Amino acid sequence: MTNTRFLTSADVDGLATPVEYVDAVREGYRQHGEGAPAEPRTKLLNRDPPGMFTTYAAVLPDTGAMGGYMYSAGFGAEDAWFMTPLFDAESGEPLALLDGASMNPFKTGAAGAVAADELARDDASTVALIGSGAQARGQLRALATVRDLESVWVYSPTKENREQFAGEMDRVLDASVAAVASSGAAVEGADIVVTATTAAEPVFDGDLLEPGTHVTAMGQYHPDKRELDATTIERAKYVPDLRERALMDAGSFLLAREEGVVDDDHIYAELGEVVAGTVVGREDDEEITVFDSGGTGIETVAAAYMLYEKARAEELGTTIDFSPASESLTGE
Repeated sequence: MTNTRFLTSADVDGLATPVEYVDAVREGYRQHGEGAPAEPRTKLLNRDPPGMFTTYAAVLPDTGAMGGYMYSAGFGAEDAWFMTPLFDAESGEPLALLDGASMNPFKTGAAGAVAADELARDDASTVALIGSGAQARGQLRALATVRDLESVWVYSPTKENREQFAGEMDRVLDASVAAVASSGAAVEGADIVVTATTAAEPVFDGDLLEPGTHVTAMGQYHPDKRELDATTIERAKYVPDLRERALMDAGSFLLAREEGVVDDDHIYAELGEVVAGTVVGREDDEEITVFDSGGTGIETVAAAYMLYEKARAEELGTTIDFSPASESLTGE
């Protein structure tokens, strides 16, 4: 039997800082850039009741862990559950099972921050944030760890939501955070643009982007839906989390390709290649860059293992037993 640590959402909630998430995720992407394997999501759709069952995984040998996400969304309960199994990358033994919901905005935000650190200008200090939900909150908190932010302009369609979000984040961050009445008002003049929405159509006009802007798009992973228009993709140095995923479900890229403004060669590099230094990221202050984030096992395993280590040090969680196949796979 193997003692495996089970961590509830309450166990991991608040266990790590945004900086710790960013550091862990950066290290995970470095390993992938040097050859550590990761697969894009497998998404199984159910019609009645409508729902989605998703998995993705990665092996991070230097971290010493492998695993990923399994989650359901929709179905009859019209909710979501995130389970994160974590295994030892050397022995193969199960290390932990995490309720992955509370870490989700932080690990996803960390991926966006790692990309911004590599691709945004060093002096970037103004942010346009399209979206005002949990993922937007995670993106902004992580981004504030890699750039000295001065001003953040927030837009989402519901006035009450964007104003409430701006007020909350203005108290949390050193930057000035304010709600604006349109995505155009947010994007115009911003050094960094972050989209964290469920939109099916582009959420801003790519012609509004100033030279030198960095864009992180993280809210959409459907081949027929997009947050970014073809103009944004065409103007930008395009960096996805995984090249294979971009060709499967990155709607912003795929629809721009369908419109004929780019082809597959427009994919400049994966984020891991940039973090590992095998490919140069930003090359001058005039480039427009895009990080297309659809979610991978890289940030999931990196964040989960960091949380597991901290929980173990603080003796958090409970243990559950798993039997190895050599003992239980008997057929008797």
